[in-house]
Amino acid sequence: MDAIQKEHEKVWNSSKLSRATGHVDDIIKSLQRARDAIAQEPNSRQITLAKLQNPVKTSFDGMFSGLKDTHGLHNKYSRALDKVFKDKVPSTEIDALSSHPTLINRAIYLHLLREGLFDVASTLHSEAVERQRTQQETARHLGLDVPMDHPLGLDKSSEESMQEQFSNMYHILSELKNNHNLQPAIDWARNNAAALEARGSNLEFELCRLQFVNLFLDRREEDQYEFEAPMRALQYAQTEFQSFRGRYLIEIQQLLGAIPFSSNLEESPYSVRFSNPTTWDEVATLFTREFCSLLELSADSPLYVAATAGAIALPTLLKLQTIQKQKRTEWTSQNELPVETPLPPPYQFHSIFVCPVSKEQTTDQNPPMMLPCCHVIAQESLQKLSKGAKFKCPYCPVESHPKEAKRVFL
Repeated sequence: MDAIQKEHEKVWNSSKLSRATGHVDDIIKSLQRARDAIAQEPNSRQITLAKLQNPVKTSFDGMFSGLKDTHGLHNKYSRALDKVFKDKVPSTEIDALSSHPTLINRAIYLHLLREGLFDVASTLHSEAVERQRTQQETARHLGLDVPMDHPLGLDKSSEESMQEQFSNMYHILSELKNNHNLQPAIDWARNNAAALEARGSNLEFELCRLQFVNLFLDRREEDQYEFEAPMRALQYAQTEFQSFRGRYLIEIQQLLGAIPFSSNLEESPYSVRFSNPTTWDEVATLFTREFCSLLELSADSPLYVAATAGAIALPTLLKLQTIQKQKRTEWTSQNELPVETPLPPPYQFHSIFVCPVSKEQTTDQNPPMMLPCCHVIAQESLQKLSKGAKFKCPYCPVESHPKEAKRVFL
């Protein structure tokens, strides 16, 4: 993987340092100057065009040279990928999502909205609608009446609402990150205070706390005394921190306790609350997570999570494929794997229960069932043990009837 990372960094650095855009700008400027010169003196057209030839050729040569270098780096990157991922996915592999294009389109569409790529998302939507319209016309010509849902799985109002919501989110994030303007985020948090409070969120306080720190450290040219900035922060705290006293009293006391140390803040015990370089990024991440939560969406894009989880699990699956080839065996089950995929805690979204009797993972078709003695086994194990009559728990002497078992939701 180190070789892949190295080649990836070369491609990334090359794309950032590419001079192709500069060469294109030079060509455009040269053509514009030539056009203006010919417009002023039409008789000088031949001389102007002759002078234009060498600069344009030089710019084109430089642009093609840069593209050639980039193309070479992409080829090296592709070869590095091929060396690591030698096994190709066979064409007979089952694609579980091939029959669900709407789910795929919706995941891509929402991912583009989350990334702020609204133009690309709009293009995807237009193409999906056009493709669906073509399919409907084809079906109509064949005399078929095939009802079709929205190609993205969204109704018109939901689609417009999503675009508007994410557009608002990116406006607030832009003000937050680029201008260090917290007010739009604070206004949003206050407008959604009830929902955030129900979630136990501390977003509004964190935004107001950062606003206090921002005012505390904001030394202005018109200030005559060094303590005027802390006094502005104190006035802000007296106005805005009233509603936070019950829940965040200790944090507020620590913020206000820093005011007497404003002249030597770095040596005070409160310096850590005023010198955290990652504070703005942390608040932006918290805001994004809470914003998505109120839209009933996960903090991370499902498409990003699925791709990342797949990349993490890929080495294990490739190893399994190699072992199956060597032993000439096949795994016939489509809904589960014979090995666990080692995913980190952020990518584990629900509990997994393995039946202690059959040693199989429970599913929607074979859910976990709790017996009256509070031991839990899979439904299939329950049916095999009981055979419809009273039976003894495999882990204790308590007898029960299968009708007394209750399904467990994890």
